[in-house]
Amino acid sequence: MPRFLRIMFLVGTITGAGFGSALAQTSPAVVRPAPPSRAPHTPGDVTATELPDGTNAPANADGNFILGPDHKRAPESSVQQGVPQGAVLEFTMNSTDSKIYPGIAREANTFGTVDPTDPAKLLVPTNHPAPYTRRVTVYIPQQYVPGTVVPFIVGADGPDRELFTVLDNLIAEHRVPVMVAISIGNGSGDAQGSERGLEYDTMSGRYAEFVEQEVLPRVESQYHVKLTKDPEGRATTGGSSGGSCALIMAWYHPELYHRVLTYSGTYVNQQWPYNSQTPHGAWEFHEHLIPNNPAKPLRIWMEVGDRDLLNPNVMNDHMHDWVVANEEMAKVLAAKGYHYQYIFARNAGRVDHAVKQQTLAEALEYLWQGYPIAGAKN
Repeated sequence: MPRFLRIMFLVGTITGAGFGSALAQTSPAVVRPAPPSRAPHTPGDVTATELPDGTNAPANADGNFILGPDHKRAPESSVQQGVPQGAVLEFTMNSTDSKIYPGIAREANTFGTVDPTDPAKLLVPTNHPAPYTRRVTVYIPQQYVPGTVVPFIVGADGPDRELFTVLDNLIAEHRVPVMVAISIGNGSGDAQGSERGLEYDTMSGRYAEFVEQEVLPRVESQYHVKLTKDPEGRATTGGSSGGSCALIMAWYHPELYHRVLTYSGTYVNQQWPYNSQTPHGAWEFHEHLIPNNPAKPLRIWMEVGDRDLLNPNVMNDHMHDWVVANEEMAKVLAAKGYHYQYIFARNAGRVDHAVKQQTLAEALEYLWQGYPIAGAKN
């Protein structure tokens, strides 16, 4: 399908299922057509290497790769007999205790109205203060030596128990460093006007600052771990809006994070409230921010599915196609000389679970390239 048809497909209809969609809380009576399946090698796409079906990209290779349609679960995504299993611990955070995110929500079954002067700007008058409670799940590997400084990965939309299982297996095989994983639940809702949307889609350093000031100190004090201050030893991860949030954290605070892993990243116009400095939200990453700024010291792994979201919605701004957004991300990252790996997955939807089971181990190995791993074979 030509690129312009990708964007225009279903224009005038209401579509976009799942979190990360701008219409996640529309009326249940609305029937949302399934996103069309996009073919790789479409004119305008990045040049990519076809992988044999059921295989992953090499963990030490930059570039663009196309995953086959049959997604075989990697053994690292299952509990393996004899492999040490880390401790999985949990605490809760209340909005009343936060100085950064006191809590908001959008009234149920409402969306917003388009600014008549700008189709890329959404007005959400049904937004209001609202409390929340979030869970924070912390994985600490058995191999961690108490009192020592440890690298870590922060994830959105937690808990991500599959991440913990994969880390058990990779750490035991000395394929990634011994690390802590901090899986943070969102503050509820989705998209513009919601707490989750505010946290994940805002183009600023605010969420990274929330994690740094309100989450990490509690992890350290409650579980007696020493989290590294070295950005080379800090990673972010997430899917959909949690994926764009992972990059936002590192982009606005590269002194804190150098490694980013995203599935179906929402690199589209989803930001609210409107910001004149980044009027197109995360679409600005590939439209202006990455092309027009010096390369930052980031290593990025990202994936998109061939049936990922295409959501023209009432904004009709042509900036709500997840496949196009991720293709454009790969293009600008390559032009700027970033270390990145981009996976276009055939037979895959948004944050596709089968794709994640197949690729997460390889993605983590790629992500931690160049970081010292104790006991690793040369």
